[in-house]
Amino acid sequence: MTLSPKPSAFSCRLCGTVLEHRMVDLGLSPLCEDFIKASELRQPEYYYPLEAFVCPECWLVQVDEYESNEVIFGDDYGYFSSWSTSWLRHAARYVDDAVVRFELDSHSFVVEIASNDGYLLRNFVERGIPNLGVDPSANVAAAARQVGVETLVEFFGEPLASRIRNERGAADLVIANNVLAHTPHLLDFVRGIAVLVAPDGRASFEFPHLKQLIEQVQFDTIYHEHFSYFSLHSVKNLFQAVDMSIVAVEEIASAGGSLRITVEHAAKGSVGSAEVERVLDEERIAGLLDMGTYTAFGARAASVKDDLLSLLIRLKREGKRVVGYGAPGKGNTLLNYCGIKTDLLPYTCDRSEHKHGRFTPGARIPIFPPSRIDEDRPDYIVILPWNLEREITTQLAHVREWGAKFIVPVPSARIVD
Repeated sequence: MTLSPKPSAFSCRLCGTVLEHRMVDLGLSPLCEDFIKASELRQPEYYYPLEAFVCPECWLVQVDEYESNEVIFGDDYGYFSSWSTSWLRHAARYVDDAVVRFELDSHSFVVEIASNDGYLLRNFVERGIPNLGVDPSANVAAAARQVGVETLVEFFGEPLASRIRNERGAADLVIANNVLAHTPHLLDFVRGIAVLVAPDGRASFEFPHLKQLIEQVQFDTIYHEHFSYFSLHSVKNLFQAVDMSIVAVEEIASAGGSLRITVEHAAKGSVGSAEVERVLDEERIAGLLDMGTYTAFGARAASVKDDLLSLLIRLKREGKRVVGYGAPGKGNTLLNYCGIKTDLLPYTCDRSEHKHGRFTPGARIPIFPPSRIDEDRPDYIVILPWNLEREITTQLAHVREWGAKFIVPVPSARIVD
């Protein structure tokens, strides 16, 4: 396999192979984090084809680039990590482990790419470990600075990596959680990683595992802000292109099932753990090197759509009051692909104050604070960020007092008492 990307709209952004195998067609969809203000309701929206293709050479699943990163991740980005308590706990546990495993102290230097509102790096700040955040969205970077996290408002790539290294030195640890999918310039991004990581340092990545996406029919995790979807096989090919090796992998529960990998310079000569080979073998067994696994996915997604719509229509005919909870990116893919509007879901609620008073892109469902649920006392609550089912059902445990139930839409519509 030759890793020489070609500038073509339908060529693999990793190896340049022409993409002809469609995994799923989710129709037309707007940018999933482009929440609409009330003053914008009479203005048009841009919709883009949302199709995922799979490369038969490097097995990278990807969507085409219709909007630039500058447009998607601008100064008014809608996602703030710190609103999820379970995600904050996840970040704190990660830092506890990394400090011990990588022997980090006041002489170390940690860089996080896509550091958002400082949800993770503030744990390093509390320990007195030098760190730097990088995030292109000015509004979330401002929130990070308020908790003491120095943050550069820039997109990461090889030029920025060289500048950081020249000004601050090489990094002992580079963290990049749930950001690989967000860059259409994969090779520039990982070249930057190779430049920034010290010769004896390492980089740590978390990303949703393609195996889980396919097995659990997580079609709603596909949206324009996610340019690529990774198996361990495809991410291994990616890092080999810049002479880096995956030396460790963990399967973690976040984001509906993710991988956490540790990457080092190949020249360091570290031998990959047995877990790396185990996960690669499991992907082979699951059919992730078989094109038929991918091309069958579209029909499975359509089945989930049909089942969810059937349930919501039945409940409406029965006179039940159904509302939503959460306004995540994945929820907007689900709402638009399924054609769910305010006739089936009159509103949704979210803890993020940034989204209150706005409307979901495309479906234009209004977003309220969670207190609206207590005021209206609905019969059913659709959990749009289904990966946070436990957190949300705990937060809203009191709704059972009036008999409310939850609906979890993926991997199949089910009612939770």
